[in-house]
Amino acid sequence: MTTSDLGDGTRCVRGGHPEPAGGMPLLPGPVFAAPFHLGEDVQGSDFYGRAGNPTWRALESAIGDLDGGHCVLLPSGMAAISTLLRALLRPGDAVVLPSDGYYATRQFVRDELGDLGLDVREIDTPGPWHDDVFAGVRLVLLETPSNPGLDVCDIAELADRAHAAGALLAVDNTTATPLGQRPLELGADIVVASDTKALSGHSDILMGHVSVRDEELAQRLVRARTLSGSIPGPFEAWLAHRSMGTLDLRLARQAENAAALVEALRGHPAVSGLRWPGLPGDPSHDLARRQMRRWGGMFRFELADAAAVDEFVRRSELVVAATSFGGLHSTVDRRAQWGDPVPAGFVRFSAGCEDPADLVADVLQALS
Repeated sequence: MTTSDLGDGTRCVRGGHPEPAGGMPLLPGPVFAAPFHLGEDVQGSDFYGRAGNPTWRALESAIGDLDGGHCVLLPSGMAAISTLLRALLRPGDAVVLPSDGYYATRQFVRDELGDLGLDVREIDTPGPWHDDVFAGVRLVLLETPSNPGLDVCDIAELADRAHAAGALLAVDNTTATPLGQRPLELGADIVVASDTKALSGHSDILMGHVSVRDEELAQRLVRARTLSGSIPGPFEAWLAHRSMGTLDLRLARQAENAAALVEALRGHPAVSGLRWPGLPGDPSHDLARRQMRRWGGMFRFELADAAAVDEFVRRSELVVAATSFGGLHSTVDRRAQWGDPVPAGFVRFSAGCEDPADLVADVLQALS
């Protein structure tokens, strides 16, 4: 049986693990080392901790299997994005960014890559995607579903159009996860994600990765990681690998909770702008259903204003305010406070792994 024949749960549990051997642990512990003993083949083995670590490679193997590409691990989602952009973009290049995606990506390009004189084209995730968007472009970066608006774009179509223009297409897959969506199978060249979120899922580490179809590009990213020193800690990598074993289970419960909450909030007098790609009738639903493998646990809605959000959090016994998503705990994040161009009462809700009935009852009483 090949890896591709296995189900999601099996691949999450077994991915990146060594072949069973008597007396050995199921998941080896993290390898802490700066220098390694030098052998005869220095380039073929670990020799220095900034250049390679077996704990990284175990997790890279597991994530790469889920993504369907060569995975390069980085210490955070922003490290993954920044390493990718620095490796690909040259002075004067044109790059397409999501105008409604994660704000820090746009801020990084504006503040840290400003000296490159880039032609930056910001497009809303649902478009319109006119032909002139792709003219002379080096890289098209998508984020679908977008964060925080949860709009969706057609990865396969945009990949074809980017390639026809001679551009690479990358997808920030953080909100979907590699179980929810496989952009490389849809024609994308690159997947980037913050594994701080659902993949590690316990709100206790920072981690990110880039997966690519082209092995030469993967090696460029490895060299960039080595030379910049933007390397993950082995203990954090080990924690993420351990946590990834329950990814299938956690995502299933989070989606179940999101579905229950969205149904409970439909038509609620205090709630407007309710969006979730898994909701039939949502503007993103039909396209998301075609290209996504499962729904996620994140949805959005609006309350009257910032004070209403504060009161909702104060009254809730199960939901906490936090600026992340994909974890065990249900969280709300009022995105306007971070600079996203959304109304003051806009809420990004990340459904956790609590009991669905408890969570629905708590949210409804907090809004009453």
